[in-house]
Formats: sequence, structure tokens, C-alpha cells
Amino acid sequence: MTEDVFKALADPNRRRILDGLAERNGQSLFEICARLTTRHGLALSRQAVSQHLAVLEAAGLVTTRREGRYKFHDLNTEPLEHIVTRWLGPKDPENTP
Repeated sequence: MTEDVFKALADPNRRRILDGLAERNGQSLFEICARLTTRHGLALSRQAVSQHLAVLEAAGLVTTRREGRYKFHDLNTEPLEHIVTRWLGPKDPENTP
């Protein structure tokens, strides 16, 4: 799963999507596309953004929920927290110089 996270984070457009969700969770595809256009000047198609969201969801970085006809996307930081604690987590006091 960690490999999927790194692959998902490798693309700058996916990182921009995550940045937008970090600012405000629960965005629809339309809202994400609009933010990418207004904040970053990216004119990605809805299909392209949807494909990026699918990669992020497969990596566990984005969760989705449906409310009626709408699908909302939320940032899931758990996979990132796992990576951080793996390398930057608590040190073993017995082996610390």
C-alpha cells in the first residue's frame, strides 16, 4: 500500500488536489475542477480529474461518500501518517546516542 501512496503523490496535479482537500474537505468533482482552474490555472477535463481522484482513492488518500446524486471527496491522512511514523516515529531510548 505504501508504494501506491508514493505513486499517487508523484504527480503534481494529484498533490494539488490533495492540497485543495486539505484546505476544505467534502468537495464534489465540479468544485475540485473549479479550484484547480482558479487557483492553479489548470484546465484539466473533468474526466482527467476523475482519473486522478481514482488513483488517490486507490492509494487510500481520498475517501468518497455519496449524498443523493452527488459524490463528495475527503482527504484521508492515515496513509501519510503511517509513512511519517515509519521513518520519523518515536526513537528507541535505549539506542539513542
